[in-house]
Amino acid sequence: MEQTQLIMQHTDSERTIAAIATPAGQGGIAVIRVSGRDAFDIVQKMWRGKPLAQCTSHTAHLGNISQEDGSVLDQAVITLFRAPNSFTGEDTVEISVHGSRWIQREALNQLMRCGAKAAGPGEFSQRAFANGRMDLAQTEAVADLIAAESRAAHRLALSQMSGAFSRKLNELREQLIHFGSLLELELDFSEEDVEFADRTQLINSAKETLAVVQHLALSYKSGRAFKEGVPVAIAGAPNVGKSTLLNRLLDCDKAIVSDIPGTTRDIIEDTREIGGILFRFIDTAGLRDTADTVERIGIERAKEHIDRAAVTLWLVDPTQPLEAQLASITAPSEGKRFVILTKSDLSDDAVTNQILAALPGSCPVISISAKTGSGIDELEAALVRTATTEHNPENELIVTNARHYEALTAGAEALQRVLTGLQTGIPTDFVAQDVREALYHLGLVTGAVTTADLLTSIFSHFCIGK
Repeated sequence: MEQTQLIMQHTDSERTIAAIATPAGQGGIAVIRVSGRDAFDIVQKMWRGKPLAQCTSHTAHLGNISQEDGSVLDQAVITLFRAPNSFTGEDTVEISVHGSRWIQREALNQLMRCGAKAAGPGEFSQRAFANGRMDLAQTEAVADLIAAESRAAHRLALSQMSGAFSRKLNELREQLIHFGSLLELELDFSEEDVEFADRTQLINSAKETLAVVQHLALSYKSGRAFKEGVPVAIAGAPNVGKSTLLNRLLDCDKAIVSDIPGTTRDIIEDTREIGGILFRFIDTAGLRDTADTVERIGIERAKEHIDRAAVTLWLVDPTQPLEAQLASITAPSEGKRFVILTKSDLSDDAVTNQILAALPGSCPVISISAKTGSGIDELEAALVRTATTEHNPENELIVTNARHYEALTAGAEALQRVLTGLQTGIPTDFVAQDVREALYHLGLVTGAVTTADLLTSIFSHFCIGK
C-alpha cells in the first residue's frame, strides 16, 4: 500500500496529460495521446462528432476537432480506451490528425487550453506501472522495443515486455521469501533451540537460486551486444583488404579503398543486421611500424578497438610477404578471433596451406574474396554462430538493461553470502539478513522495491509520448 502511494504521488495522477506520440516532424498522420480521469471531458470540448460519453471502449470515430474560436482545425479519428482497459490503466483518447506540424502544435495547444497538462518523459509508461498494468521491467522493455534495430533486439524486448523475465524473477523471489520465512521462524523461537528448515535443503535451494541469478547476470554482456550491435573489428596489416571487406559486408562504399598504405587512419564504423543480429563493423588502421604521427595515432586507436571487440577478423593477404602479417596476429583478451585469408581469387592452395601451417593456435580460418564475394556467406554464418554461442536470443532469457545487471549482480553477491553462511554455520540472524538483501535487489528489477529517485532516473530516458 505504501509503495503504491509513493508511485502515485510521484506520477501526479490527478493530472490529465497529453503529448504527441508519433515522431517529431511532418508525416502522413500524427497521433496525440491524452490520458487521465478527465480525458474524455477535455477532448469533448474540442470534438465535433459522436459524443464521447456514448462511445464504447476500443472504438474509433471520425469527426472534426475545433480551435478556440470554434473553427475546424482538422478532420480527425478518435480512438477511445476506457479504464482500466488501456495502456495506462486510465481513460485514454488517441487523436489521429493529419501530420502537418502546425496542426499537431495547434491541436496540442488546444488540449492544454481545455485543461490537459503536458506529459513528461515516459509519463504514460510510468502511469501504466503505477496502475499495475505492467511491472518496472516490462515498462522499461517498452523503451527497448521502440529502440530495437534488429530481430534479436526486438525479440528480447518483446520477451521482457510479455513478462517472461519478470515471471522468472518473481519465481525466484517467492522461493527466497519461503526460504527467509523459515529462517525468521527460527529467530522467533531462538530460545527453543529448534530448526524449522533442513540445512541440506536450504543449501541446495540457495545453490539453485544463485546459479539462475548468476546465469542471468552473465547474459548481460551478450544482451548488450544484441541490443547495441556486436562489435566486430577488422584488423590486419595495410593493404590486406580491410576496407574492401567492410564495404562488401555493408554493401556500400563506406570506406575509401586505395593501394596506398596508411589510407585508413580514422576508425570507420557502421552496422548491419545479419541473421537477425545487429553487427557493428569497425574498420581499423593498418597495423605497421610508421614514423607518421597521425597514422601512429590511428594505429593506437585501432589496437584499442581490437581489444574491446567481441569478434576480431584478422586479415591476411596471401599475395604479400607473410612473416610480418602472421606475427601481428594476437589473441584477444576476451573476444573471438578469426583469420581471414583475403584475395582468394589471386592465391593458390600451396600458399594457403603455408599460411594455415604457420597460424598460431587453434584459430578458425575462412578464405574469402571481398572483390568477388566468394566466402562472404560463410563468414557471415560464422559471425552469427559466434554471437549466439553462449546466449541465444531466440530461446532464452537474456538481460539487456544495465540497471537489471547491477541489481542481479548485487543479488548474486548476497546469495553467495547466504550459501557461505549456511555451509559454515554462521548464526541464523546474519543469514536471514542476507536473504532479505537478496530479496531487495531482485525486487528492484521488477519494481517490487522502488523509490521516487529510481523512477525519475528510469522514466527520464523515455520519449515524451510514451
